[in-house]
Amino acid sequence: MSCPPEITIRPYEQLSDEKALWKCKQAFERELGAKTGDAEKSDLYESKLTATYHDRWLAWVSHCVGIDPGCIAVAMIDDHTEVCDHPTVNNINTLNNDRNGTKTAKTNTLVGYAFLLPELFGFIWDAAVLNELYVAPSYRGEGVADALFEAILTIAREQTLPVNRLVLDVDPKNDRARAFYDRHGCDRWGEMLTRSL
Repeated sequence: MSCPPEITIRPYEQLSDEKALWKCKQAFERELGAKTGDAEKSDLYESKLTATYHDRWLAWVSHCVGIDPGCIAVAMIDDHTEVCDHPTVNNINTLNNDRNGTKTAKTNTLVGYAFLLPELFGFIWDAAVLNELYVAPSYRGEGVADALFEAILTIAREQTLPVNRLVLDVDPKNDRARAFYDRHGCDRWGEMLTRSL
């Protein structure tokens, strides 16, 4: 499946993408909590989305991108044009005056991301680690996740790893994600266990 032409897959850019990435991260966490568990799991995932978590997660993102600039791929829809009185619209690419003197700005909207841990962290699992992949619901089934996954595979193939494979964690109740990764040739390899601290 190919990605729609209005979608661009590119490396994350902290200055222009940080707020939108955080919004996607929040949606990822809320959906994971609500759709793969009971009310307790949903509440747990919701409760962690604090200001402290926001700051720490974005610092982690910054750290990872500092080590490996390509470790986060974002999907941008780039065909939105908004009328604006002042050039303060987020993510402005171009600002133009039309024949009537109306100012318009072509904007980008982040609709998904994939986060591959930098090569340094490959020793955690002795492999490349796909930390997260998220696509906004209105862009699912359109090839966006496929394009993000392929972009991350390209980066992972460039990593020098103890074991030449990609590992990821998928909740057993997330049927859509499991089907996606099955379609992309991912095999079951062990099982993750957890324990409260």
